[in-house]
Amino acid sequence: MKQSSVPRLQGEFVIEHEAGLHARPAAIFVRTANRFVSQIHLVNLTLRLPEANSKSILEVLNAAVERGHRIRLEVEGEDAQAALSALGGLFENDFVAPPATSD
Repeated sequence: MKQSSVPRLQGEFVIEHEAGLHARPAAIFVRTANRFVSQIHLVNLTLRLPEANSKSILEVLNAAVERGHRIRLEVEGEDAQAALSALGGLFENDFVAPPATSD
């Protein structure tokens, strides 16, 4: 059986932003997720909701993430580590968006 060489990572975070993952924080989160080719899913562990596509603003908003909720990010793809680091950095830096890169 051949194992996949595509990185698959996950990380758990507690949302501290006063608005949770709504409006501006959600838009920043989705915009950041869309910079990566990896598949990125968000799971609201507090509400035990199904996973949400992190590249869809509607799915992220439907995850109903509020301040104090615990979430899990599941990332799979060639740039998984960079994606998880960038998105985790948003949570740790109160949703200050990272600078855009020019490729």
